[in-house]
Amino acid sequence: MNTRTPRPGSSSTPAKGTRTAGRAPILTERQRRYLRGLAHSLKPVIRLGSAGLTAGVTGETERALHDHELIKVKAAGADHETRDATFGDLAQQTASALVQRIGNVAVLYRPRADMPRILIPAGDPQA
Repeated sequence: MNTRTPRPGSSSTPAKGTRTAGRAPILTERQRRYLRGLAHSLKPVIRLGSAGLTAGVTGETERALHDHELIKVKAAGADHETRDATFGDLAQQTASALVQRIGNVAVLYRPRADMPRILIPAGDPQA
């Protein structure tokens, strides 16, 4: 059994912008703004059809997040509340952060635990 004692002065809660297993990263507004800028030129890699959120869609989203870290997801024409709920559920199931949602397109971010490819800025300078 691997047990570690925390160093003095360290906290057990992760810093903003970091991710623990099974939890979405917590992003500051500055980090969200940076990721929105990176996502601007991306094309949607996941498309939700009339079947909505299925296990296959969740699996493909997991794979895409592992490969790219930052992805766009496009949903078929459902009403506003249904799309918001679907994007929120997808982010929760994949332990990713919902960076932005405009119309029927959402941006999801989840850094790779082993080798992050996207380096986001530190938290707010005032904080």
